[in-house]
Amino acid sequence: MIKESTVTAVDDLIERYPALHDCRDDMVAAVAALCDSYRAKHKLLICGNGGSAADSEHIVGELMKGFILPRKIKTSMREEIKALFPEHADYLADHLQSTLPAISLVNQIALNTAFANDQAPDLSFAQQVLGMGEKGDVFLGISTSGNSTNVIYGAEMAKVKGLTVITLTGEGGGELRNISDICIRVPEKETYKIQEYHLPVYHMLCIAAENEFFGA
Repeated sequence: MIKESTVTAVDDLIERYPALHDCRDDMVAAVAALCDSYRAKHKLLICGNGGSAADSEHIVGELMKGFILPRKIKTSMREEIKALFPEHADYLADHLQSTLPAISLVNQIALNTAFANDQAPDLSFAQQVLGMGEKGDVFLGISTSGNSTNVIYGAEMAKVKGLTVITLTGEGGGELRNISDICIRVPEKETYKIQEYHLPVYHMLCIAAENEFFGA
């Protein structure tokens, strides 16, 4: 069960972007799934191509450090640092921030290029899910068409390994719609217009998750 104030992040988004109203149930479900995963000490794996690859990196940047709220590290962690490295303890503890673990699968340049060259270029995301995915994690696949082959294979492997599959697509949802546990299909068909909705949607997911664990 997530906080009422966490769900408010979805409604605040819809107030700013009324066209997303029909996506509300899926967005609330995505927030709940992500928060449930984090509560159980799991992580988020994200992938996409082109602009969606950039979005994957963007999301990691919002989750792995403070986004809107302060995220001071726990007192217990401060004490552990102090016990081991007293000379650096204050600097580390005062500047590090608590995280929501997220990994972008697009950023493994050596692995992705080696796997593409040696094995199959459209399986590099699936290979990483095979290696890093654990039951209880969340897989977020971003594809404006919903038909990006490498994202589809990544999502399929995520299902095999017991991850919750969330996808962010355009209006039709493509093949990913059939694989996903939750598919947020924004109401546009042109790529750049779909991307214009994707950014506020994933910002909302980051805001909601941050509020759930670091909000009042």
